[in-house]
Amino acid sequence: MDHHEPAADSADAARRTVEALCARDHAAQALAIHVLDAGMGRARIAMTVRRDMLNAHGVCHGGVLFTLADTAFAYACNSAGAAMVAAGASIEFLAPAVAGERLIASATETLRNGRQGIYDVAVSTESGATRAHFRGRCARFRTGAAGAAPEEKGSE
Repeated sequence: MDHHEPAADSADAARRTVEALCARDHAAQALAIHVLDAGMGRARIAMTVRRDMLNAHGVCHGGVLFTLADTAFAYACNSAGAAMVAAGASIEFLAPAVAGERLIASATETLRNGRQGIYDVAVSTESGATRAHFRGRCARFRTGAAGAAPEEKGSE
C-alpha cells in the first residue's frame, strides 16, 4: 500500500500549481524565467540578465528586476491554489545586476489569512550577493465579473 505524508502531498500540489502558473505566464516566458523550486507559500525562480534587459546605464532595468521579484511573489501567493493578485508592492534596489548574471528570486510567505497575505522576496546572484528586496501584499481575486478587482477588507 502506498502511504503519502499530507505535507508531502501539499508540497507536491503547490509545486504543480506553480508550474502550471508559469506555463501560462507569457511575461515570465518572454523574460525566460523558470521555476527552480516551489512549495506551500514559497517559490524560487531564476532569470539570466540579457542585453535587451539593460537600461541606458548598462545595468539591468529596475522594471525587469521588479518583474522577476513580482513573479516569484505571484507564484508563492498562488501556491495554495486560491487565486490571489497583487494589492501592493515595493522594492529596494540594493546593487546593480549586469548582463550575463543569473538572478534567483526567492519568495517566502510572511503572513497569510483567508483573504490576503504578505510575502518577502530576495533577489540575489547565484553566489548569494543581494541585488534587491521586494515586499508584496496580495488579496483574493474575485472571479465572475468582467474587470473583477481584488477583494479588500473594508473596501467600499
